[in-house]
Amino acid sequence: MVFLHLSARLSIALGKNATIANSPRARLTPLVTYYSTSSTAKTTPSYSYVIIGAGSAGCVLANRLSENPSESILLLEAGPKDMLLGSTRLSWKIHMPAALTYNLCDDKYNWFYHTLPQAGLDGRVMYWPRGRVWGGSSSLNAMVYIRGHAQDYNRWHGQGADGWDYDHCLPYFRKAQSHELGADRYRGRNGPLHVSQGKTDHPLHHAFIEAGQQAGYPFTDDMNGYQQEGFGWMDMTIHKGKRWSTASAYLRPALSRPNLKAEVHCLTTRVLFDGTRAVGVEYQQNGQVKKVFADKEVILSGGAINSPQLLMLSGVGDGDHLKELGIPVIQHLPGVGSNLQDHLEIYVQQQCTQPITLFKAQKPFHMLKIGLEWLLCFTGYGATTHLESGGFIRSRPGVTHPDIQFHFLPSQVVDHGRIKPTLEAYQVHVGPMRSTSVGWLKLRSRNPSDHPIIQPNYLSTDNDVWELRQCVKLAREIFAQKAFEPFRGPEVMPGAIFQSDSDIDAFVRQKTESAYHPSCTCKMGAPTDRGAVVDPDTRVYGLEGLRVVDASIMPSMVSGNLNAPTIMIAEKAADAIKGLVPLCDSNVPVYQPPSLETQR
Repeated sequence: MVFLHLSARLSIALGKNATIANSPRARLTPLVTYYSTSSTAKTTPSYSYVIIGAGSAGCVLANRLSENPSESILLLEAGPKDMLLGSTRLSWKIHMPAALTYNLCDDKYNWFYHTLPQAGLDGRVMYWPRGRVWGGSSSLNAMVYIRGHAQDYNRWHGQGADGWDYDHCLPYFRKAQSHELGADRYRGRNGPLHVSQGKTDHPLHHAFIEAGQQAGYPFTDDMNGYQQEGFGWMDMTIHKGKRWSTASAYLRPALSRPNLKAEVHCLTTRVLFDGTRAVGVEYQQNGQVKKVFADKEVILSGGAINSPQLLMLSGVGDGDHLKELGIPVIQHLPGVGSNLQDHLEIYVQQQCTQPITLFKAQKPFHMLKIGLEWLLCFTGYGATTHLESGGFIRSRPGVTHPDIQFHFLPSQVVDHGRIKPTLEAYQVHVGPMRSTSVGWLKLRSRNPSDHPIIQPNYLSTDNDVWELRQCVKLAREIFAQKAFEPFRGPEVMPGAIFQSDSDIDAFVRQKTESAYHPSCTCKMGAPTDRGAVVDPDTRVYGLEGLRVVDASIMPSMVSGNLNAPTIMIAEKAADAIKGLVPLCDSNVPVYQPPSLETQR
């Protein structure tokens, strides 16, 4: 084994040509040339594992793999650290929960992606913020901790991700988590990821939960436990008033280990191969091109956009597409970049007749007071995202588990938060969980700095249009309940003029936005699935020493937000990389509707 590693390094260092033999999954026979000098073998550092991306998955892997002191780990991140001089106060834009919109609109910590114009959304170009910083998107997101439904993971198992059913995933959710309410069959107690539950006394949050029950839906005391279905308080990755990203939970506690090194401002440009074995990576840092070797494995954790992009830049993807760009083909895998899925959502807004929303809190004087309280005590309005209540329901009879999600906010959001609210209003973000439109992404060029071409194909099926229309109708029904009578003013969005199905459909096409949940672009599946990119142990098909571990390997979207499932994926993959027997908890009870003949 040692000889193989030395041979791999020398073949790169000496600039040898490598001819790659066809594997059972290969369609093309490539010829690859590496350009370097003979001195590289003497100067290039080597680690057991090289992890690309210090995001929601990469930080988890860095922590878990470095638990073994005999292994050496290098973590490369394209963005900066998530703290200035190690201070959460100096880095308040990341660590103050209420300040989340600042980073969604700032390219300092954000890849700032955009899609192609979307025919289903009146030709609009959609904005996709993604984290480019320690913690990745867990340092930018709304800190909502939702796992999805048990049936999502059982579906994965049925789609070829053997061993990723709910019985095998739930223990890793528990392992990751330290829930403030303590442990039970569903919650964890001792994990690195601190999770809190909404506890606000704001009357609008209470009205929303009560209105859901008045409309005929159940109350749930834990959306991540026995019963996802219903209305209740949401879990959040907030700890002692601060954002609890994977950088805070996993990476920072592990940095004192001598066998873990984390580098920033490193744009990885390609994976290096010797034959069909990944042996290292090339990256750019501070204007220099560098290489590093991996004695055991290279692990891509760049997310649903960066991981397939890096695979394609490295010659792994659809062979015809790569040849068009002049990229030598290492492995023909047409599934790389395909199967792109995302959640859409739309805002339904109601004017509030009482001055109790967050409208006043966003005035300069009040923002200063809120900021000072948070900086001094980590308490007050700055210590929450205010997305503390929500719900999951089924859109129609016959649906087996919830396919519509609500996030309630006692405020008005305009243009991703880039425009300040104009009046006292509250809103609900509502969207379908399992849309049928599927898209793709491809390289724009061979330049690693060029963003890929992103085509989600939003609303390309009649089913998806119907679901969003239904979302608007059901949200209106919630806001029409008695619980909102003391607060209900005129509807702001869509507005009274949007009543017919065609009117609502027009509103949907004009105003629907991404929920920022791209996934599934390097899907996990069986060897017989031509669209699969990785096997159930997260290894890239047809190659050695290369894995993908992040949201891109989901076979299909989960029914909820993506951060909690991505952390679970990394926890489970870490055990697979270590060669451990996977955790399992069989026959955990899961709520089933009394009847599928009714919607509620």
